[in-house]
Amino acid sequence: MSSGPNIFDRHLLRVRQRRARRLTPATFLLDRVAADLGDRLSAVLRKFDVAVDLGTPSDAVRRVLAANNNISTIVAAGLDGDDDGLRVTADEETLPFAERSLDLVVSALALQFVNDLPGALIQIRRALKPDGLLLAALIGGDSLTELRSAFAAAESEVEGGISPRVAPFADIRELGGLLQRAGFALPVVDSERVAVRYDSALALMRDLRRMGATNILHERLRTPLKRSTLERVMAIYVDRFADADGRVRATFEIIWLSGWVPHESQQKPLKPGSAAQRLADALGTIELPAGEKPERGC
Repeated sequence: MSSGPNIFDRHLLRVRQRRARRLTPATFLLDRVAADLGDRLSAVLRKFDVAVDLGTPSDAVRRVLAANNNISTIVAAGLDGDDDGLRVTADEETLPFAERSLDLVVSALALQFVNDLPGALIQIRRALKPDGLLLAALIGGDSLTELRSAFAAAESEVEGGISPRVAPFADIRELGGLLQRAGFALPVVDSERVAVRYDSALALMRDLRRMGATNILHERLRTPLKRSTLERVMAIYVDRFADADGRVRATFEIIWLSGWVPHESQQKPLKPGSAAQRLADALGTIELPAGEKPERGC
């Protein structure tokens, strides 16, 4: 296991994910991400002999991969699962794959719960062949800001202090740098926000339970939530985040990462000073020395 930070209780994560599968799972975010992943892969015009779906807590992504004619073999990698395809027992923090053995690694809404994300990205890059691709979606730091705010206000008011309730997910501004540090070329990071409306904050919390996404922070309180605190959370949520019809909003930020393992065939940036045409000529303007101001009317 990774010797890095220990933010998430990953054993509890597996327990919560198994419980979610026994309930009626809430899969709308996963299904949306899987469809988007399929669209993104369809724009990549190359063959992938071996693709690994890393940690995705359903078979939604693998169904999309199976419809892609450019992918030959699909392997599910994770600690849990009940699908009938090829499966490797693996933790996202300790990958069992040999170096340069994979062509494609995809992951949907799993890597946000990895304690050492930089280390996981390095392992993925090592497992990919030259010109191999990583394409992953994870929950970003602007998710559930409404719930975080309501809990902080309610606990401060009712209990005289606040406790960690919503995970500190990754910030999009940091992830491009992590891809580069891990050794990926042509890194791309983008995000989208999905607004979901609920009848109440309690309905949102029930959905999080059915996603297997309730609080798994190591620093979480072990005592049950007080009824008075929960009632105040619901009231504050309505007061601050309700629409005109009384329904409340919840925001989910989905961050997309993509990066290629370096290969000689990939496009390289031009060396400084190698341009064949001056920028001023291309723009049809006059180039001035540094620090010199243009005359008025120019």
